[in-house]
Amino acid sequence: MPITLDSTITLNNGVKMPVVGLGTWKSQPGAVEKAVEHALKFGYKHIDTATAYDNEKEVGMGIAASGVPRESFFITTKLNNDDHDKVEQALHYSLKQLGVPYIDLWLMHWPAPMITPPSLGKANKDIDWLDTWKEMERVYTNNKDKVRAIGISNFSVPYLERLLKVATITPAVNQIELHPSLQQKEVVAASEAAGIFVTSYSPLGSDASPLLTNETIAKLATKYDVGPASILISYQALHPNRTVLPKSVTPSRIESNAKFVDLTPEEMGEITKIGETKIFRVCDPNWAGWGDLGFDLSKEIVA
Repeated sequence: MPITLDSTITLNNGVKMPVVGLGTWKSQPGAVEKAVEHALKFGYKHIDTATAYDNEKEVGMGIAASGVPRESFFITTKLNNDDHDKVEQALHYSLKQLGVPYIDLWLMHWPAPMITPPSLGKANKDIDWLDTWKEMERVYTNNKDKVRAIGISNFSVPYLERLLKVATITPAVNQIELHPSLQQKEVVAASEAAGIFVTSYSPLGSDASPLLTNETIAKLATKYDVGPASILISYQALHPNRTVLPKSVTPSRIESNAKFVDLTPEEMGEITKIGETKIFRVCDPNWAGWGDLGFDLSKEIVA
């Protein structure tokens, strides 16, 4: 079936998650609330944010201004790196900032506890992120009226393997940077083998991405009479059991990002081939002070 804003997948705990959502990373206060309001009114069914983005309050303002009933859309937010020692308080903080009674999906943003403020890039080596996950399991189990599913973000294969050895609740989602120039096939395969769904962030390769002018992408955009972004978003959305988070604060782009294309298997293969020679990562895991977090960066260029 063709992808639409109403398309969903069913997570491993039975919760339905929209295939396409609005990402809000780097979306600034003053702009993000209007973007969220416009996206929801236009028909988006998923808004993704995080405490680390410092815009949960403004996202909540956009939600309220939209007038769209809470039960008709999905919200993801994330535990901040300096909140690993106060998990339950962090959940309630996000709920208050967003102005909503519950969150659909709550992720551990990074397996990298940090000292406040995280902008200093200093790791908190007194905390084991595995204990954080155990606490997230406890909070989720005791507060299912406030959070419908829990998951992870930026987990490499070694970190995922360590988690799965002790987890009593399998994460619903692993949200990772994913685009044709960073396909992370091993992470995707390990996640899917465990019943964990993958969400693609930075599907365009972020701002001023070379993917937007790539010859293969441009050719397909011309063929289907859409922008390059639509090709890149459709590429992710057409993978089974995958969700994708394009980001924009511009109303016209929010709308054009929802022009999905039913790419053929051959065209999907052409796009995949981009990653054989042009590899780059937008979000360097070293920023958190914990090294590469198990990701193999040897063949990547960090943008």
